[in-house]
Amino acid sequence: MDKLKAFDTFVSVATKGSLTAAARGEGVAPAIIGRRLDALEEHLGVKLLVRTTRRITLTHEGSAFLEDCQRLLSDVANAEASVSAGGVKASGHLRITAPAGFGRRHVAPLVPRFRQQHPDVTISLNLSDRVVDLAAEGFDCAVRVGDLPDSSLVSVRMADNRRLCVATPGYLAQRGTPQQPADLLHHDCLTLSSDASQTRGWAFQVPSEQGHEVIHLRPGGPLDCSDGQVLHDWCLAGYGIAWRSTWEVESEIQAGRLVAVLEQFAAPPNGIYVVFPQRKHLPLRVRLWIDFLKHHYGLPSFWPSSTATSAATSASTSPPLESAP
Repeated sequence: MDKLKAFDTFVSVATKGSLTAAARGEGVAPAIIGRRLDALEEHLGVKLLVRTTRRITLTHEGSAFLEDCQRLLSDVANAEASVSAGGVKASGHLRITAPAGFGRRHVAPLVPRFRQQHPDVTISLNLSDRVVDLAAEGFDCAVRVGDLPDSSLVSVRMADNRRLCVATPGYLAQRGTPQQPADLLHHDCLTLSSDASQTRGWAFQVPSEQGHEVIHLRPGGPLDCSDGQVLHDWCLAGYGIAWRSTWEVESEIQAGRLVAVLEQFAAPPNGIYVVFPQRKHLPLRVRLWIDFLKHHYGLPSFWPSSTATSAATSASTSPPLESAP
């Protein structure tokens, strides 16, 4: 069995949603695709896909294996490109999008530095908390923070992202400190509006019969906004409780301007990703930008001290590739 071919076939079927679509892309019969998948599942000893006449769905093992396969195939493609590109210089226009707050702090400062290394590349950076449709709006790639929705995009996990509930000491003195996630229903919570990227709500890890489970709450309040920086500013002004990333609030927590609450219920970290459309030959400028981000996000000195280890570990152990705020 050609493992790389089998992995590539599995990724194609999983992202396109059918054997027929995957076969059409390769110019072979669907039966050939089916036989490759059967051989791969037999080799691994697990079921990766549940196939019916109407649809194909990933098993739990298939979902985990998909991300590993995509990462492996991306690494192989990058290795080939680094050799075949040789002395070819990156050129052309690179269009990037990122969440507004994270982009201002951790993407925008790197853009001019990247261009210093690749002066023949011009760059447009779009900052928005809206989930941008890369293909429809003509972007090469996006930086996204948090859980990724299912899609045909490829993702590269760059670092871990941990979120906390925070409020000012003054707000907590006036309104009390929540002891359970459900207590948030009685507080003024500062939330992203519905057109922003935080689609599932606030995540918490709570005890369950199986040990622990992650739940999602949609707390409310008198104020919401599509811009995370505004929510941050409102929180600092004492208007309520916000659910923010550690990279955004670490300095205020250390200075005592904000207090973390419900820390014992904090959900496991999600990710900071770069996502991009499926392409057989990714432009050199895009590959180099992804490698540039991966390098810098993997440096412990890039992040606040409390998040440096997880960021560096994640970036070093989880190089390119997802089907993905």
